[in-house]
Amino acid sequence: MRSRLLSRRQSILKLCQTTLATSLGGLWLGSAKAQVDKLTITGLAEARLRTFEEMVRPYVQNQDLQKERVTLSLPMLADNGHMVPLSLKIDSPMTEASHITHVYLISQRNPVPLMAKFVMGPWSGRADLSTRVRLSGNQSVIALARLSDGNFIYDVQEVVVTEAACVDNG
Repeated sequence: MRSRLLSRRQSILKLCQTTLATSLGGLWLGSAKAQVDKLTITGLAEARLRTFEEMVRPYVQNQDLQKERVTLSLPMLADNGHMVPLSLKIDSPMTEASHITHVYLISQRNPVPLMAKFVMGPWSGRADLSTRVRLSGNQSVIALARLSDGNFIYDVQEVVVTEAACVDNG
C-alpha cells in the first residue's frame, strides 16, 4: 500500500513538474522543482488530526475553558468538503458588562487550523452566525468563544466528509 501511495504521489509530482515546465516555455528551474516538492510534502504532513489541546492552546493559554452555552451546528455527513454549512449560537446577554469578544472556528485536520475568526461586541446584539467552511476530511470542528472577562466557552462537533477539500494546501 505504501509503495502504491508513493508512486501516486510521485506521478502527481511529475505532472506538476511537467505543467510547470510547460508553463515556463520549456525552461526547467531546479529551484521550482524543490519548491513543488516542499509544498507537496508539507501540505500532506500538516493535514493530520490535532488533539483538542493543540487546537485550543494558542487561543486559551491559561484562561478557564468550559463546554457550555455554545451551540455549534454542522451536518453529521457532508458530501462535499468545499462548502460545509455551519451555524453557531452563543447564549450571551451581549451587554457592555458581559459579551462575546471573539469567536474562533478551529479545524482538527485542515492544513491551517483556524478557519475563521469573528470579532464581536455589545454592538452585535446577538452572538449568532452562519457561514460555510472547507474541511479536509473527517474531523472535529471547535467553536471557541472568548468572553469579555477573558474566559472561554466552546462546543465541538464531529463531521464525516465524503469528498475532502483543502488537500491542495489552499
